[in-house]
Amino acid sequence: MTKGRRIRRLVAGDRAWLWSTRHRHPGCRDEVFLRDEDSGAALRIVFDQAPGRITSGGFTGATGTVSASGGGHLNLHEPGVVRRLLDEALRRGPVPADGAVVEADGWPLFDAPAGD
Repeated sequence: MTKGRRIRRLVAGDRAWLWSTRHRHPGCRDEVFLRDEDSGAALRIVFDQAPGRITSGGFTGATGTVSASGGGHLNLHEPGVVRRLLDEALRRGPVPADGAVVEADGWPLFDAPAGD
């Protein structure tokens, strides 16, 4: 099993989340997928490749790394990065309802963990 598909556990407040990172096609995108252990609510944070936005694979060769041409990069395999992305996504909303899957654009969340 590759590092990106390994399921890991992250505790944020009173919720425990299971998470994994993957690279998908078509469209060349990196994703962090988080599922609340208790409610089944899920959050998919998506980084689509776009001008000025670089996803893993291709030129980078590394998986799970996203970068902005203006500076900064995130290693989506790092629990601290995922925790800051999760915190920022939940702060901005919407919070996933029980059993629901919410997809969030990761690029507006990028600066919170990248600025550290």
